[in-house]
Amino acid sequence: MSCPVAMELSPPPLGLEEEYRTLFPTESLLFLHELLSTFDKEVDEVLQKRVHRKAHLDISGDSPDFLDTTSHIRRDPAWKVMPVPLRLQRRYVDVGDLAPCDTQRFIKALQTSAQGLQVDFDDGNCPTFFNQIRGIHNVYKAVHNQLSDTPHISQAPVLMLRPRAWNMVEHNMMVEGKEAPGPLFDFGLLMFHCGKTLFENKSGPFFYLSKVESFMEARLWNKIFVWTQDKLGLPLGSIKATVLIENVLAAFEMEEILYELRDHSAGLNCGIWDYSASFVNKFGQRKNFLLPDRSKYVNMEKRFLQSYMDLLVQTCHRRGALATGGMAALLLPQDPLSISHQRVLATVTRLKLLEIKAGVDGFMVYDLSLIEPMQKLFELHTEGDNQLQQLRHDVTVTPEDLLSMPSGGVTLYGLKYNIEVSVLFINAWLSGIGHFFYRGQVEDSATAEISRSQVWQWIRHQTRLEDGSRVVNRRLVTDLTHEVLTELSALWPSVKEPPARDLWVRQKLHTAADIFLEVVLKRDFPEFITSYLNQDHTFLSSQGSGCRALDAGVPRQKL
Repeated sequence: MSCPVAMELSPPPLGLEEEYRTLFPTESLLFLHELLSTFDKEVDEVLQKRVHRKAHLDISGDSPDFLDTTSHIRRDPAWKVMPVPLRLQRRYVDVGDLAPCDTQRFIKALQTSAQGLQVDFDDGNCPTFFNQIRGIHNVYKAVHNQLSDTPHISQAPVLMLRPRAWNMVEHNMMVEGKEAPGPLFDFGLLMFHCGKTLFENKSGPFFYLSKVESFMEARLWNKIFVWTQDKLGLPLGSIKATVLIENVLAAFEMEEILYELRDHSAGLNCGIWDYSASFVNKFGQRKNFLLPDRSKYVNMEKRFLQSYMDLLVQTCHRRGALATGGMAALLLPQDPLSISHQRVLATVTRLKLLEIKAGVDGFMVYDLSLIEPMQKLFELHTEGDNQLQQLRHDVTVTPEDLLSMPSGGVTLYGLKYNIEVSVLFINAWLSGIGHFFYRGQVEDSATAEISRSQVWQWIRHQTRLEDGSRVVNRRLVTDLTHEVLTELSALWPSVKEPPARDLWVRQKLHTAADIFLEVVLKRDFPEFITSYLNQDHTFLSSQGSGCRALDAGVPRQKL
């Protein structure tokens, strides 16, 4: 493949030679080179500012607050975001964690009645080169109506494209001697190949932006949007993006984030686990920010999370932007007449009704069987396409509300569950898979983040279990990890495997456990588990052996 000067691209993954040629003609490479070289320095500055801000919080002991320097933006009642296109005005149900490299599930989702599909290159996706090329090419085929048995792109659920977050790099592309920022690699290819066609069909281009931590990061995305629209001959405001408020610091800058993206905003999104994990990320060294057992004490009804959702809805609707809630991760049992099916549906309905009553305009589900019942829930409890008229004048959220940790302790069950989820997630990544099923729900990097974060924090503060029997320390966590390994090894493979493959699967699980212990016992908290794994030699070497999405390692059955 001929590349521009100062640009290097790895050869195609085995079996994806044709897809590779489609995505990387000379014109595409020139566009990527210009995009990446234009914004590379500013991406570095974003990451450096995060480090500086974290160091300041650690040294000063300060807590975040609403910014004095941008108070004029919050006080000005006049400004609004540009209205979204018709196809985004009704956002009831999006399908979440939809890794587009999973071609079969991608096609099934396109055939549903969902309003949108969160086409996920981030939380629910493992970014092997194979997965990125196949996933982006599948989006290309969907947009250009080349996928069999799927509706025309103008009639299908809208594609909400979610590139990787700022912390991720693309190892397989070098520009000016540096690895490419993962989000610009994803965004650039998606826009070059699909942006104009989506716009002409009034179906995009629409994006989700992950792990934004400040209005300055939103400003950078806005500059990227303006530059890209100009290069591709699209009108200003063609690109629309929903920002996921997944970090506690961003919760104090929601109005400013909307303001920076006011020509390109599709609203804000709130979710529980990445947001909760960010408290450990930013304040984990402080005992007054100790987060109790998530399996028992952390849910959207707690003060710090309810305040965050209420403020997000109020902020969005005040500015004419849509507010969306988190993802229902529970999986419906297949038999609709079973008690377990009814119980799961009742649980999801209760939790999502809380979000609807808070004023959200939509939310996500993983299980495709939940789409229609959740759409009916919206229709039953709301009027019109959205709830923009719900201005939530009743809401007054203070910094104390946003920073109020729930009371509660740590249970042995919760500690062991966090270990299980963390080990299984790392194991999935080593297999080239970004999410897995466990105990009746889907788990992805968001649940892995909160799980390993809590274990690290409980060890750091030598937290005692609720029953008073033991302290969470290195020895207890190591012993429980070995116990979990024994139990998981007995669970699968559930089908007869050739001896060599069976040995490989078991060795990989042990490697995952070793990496987990390495992460939770570190003196300094690794900021993102995905960054940590993406740079780890074990993961990189697994890519070199031809690792493919969904083909290796973790069985796809529900454990």
